Amino acid sequence: MTRLIALVLLSALTLAGCDAGVGTSQYKVSAGGTSKVQYRTLDSVNALRSAAGVQPVQLNAQLNAAAATHARDMSVQNRPWHFGSDGSSPIERVARTGYAGRLVGETISETYETELETLGAWMEQDDTRAVILDKDARDMGFAWFQESNGKIWWTLVMGTSEQAPMIPN
Repeated sequence: MTRLIALVLLSALTLAGCDAGVGTSQYKVSAGGTSKVQYRTLDSVNALRSAAGVQPVQLNAQLNAAAATHARDMSVQNRPWHFGSDGSSPIERVARTGYAGRLVGETISETYETELETLGAWMEQDDTRAVILDKDARDMGFAWFQESNGKIWWTLVMGTSEQAPMIPN
């Protein structure tokens, strides 16, 4: 039943984010729309977490920075994967931002879809859904890089500042 509620909520959120001109133009994230997209995604993630009985997360500037760095780097590498072109792992990228907490997980995508469609696709996969709904997560970072051809590289990072860091000081 909880899964059904989450799917209904996600469907409603996806439809709410749809443009009246769907099918007539390519989805473009506006240059000034960063916070709007981040907060729309945060609200959607928290609706899904609430339906699953998990506490909400908040946006974190350091995790946003780690997500933005990786989204751009995936574009440079032209492949969706969790390692940076310098060999960095998600744990190392989060530590570089000065985030004092622990990485819970990272989800990534290479797509032409909106942030809400991408979130919906992540919720359909066991591994990425587990990151989004992880009960330990307290903080979220979300960013993207859009290429001139419209392709979007999405990165969502979950962390928790309430537990000991995973990287020793």
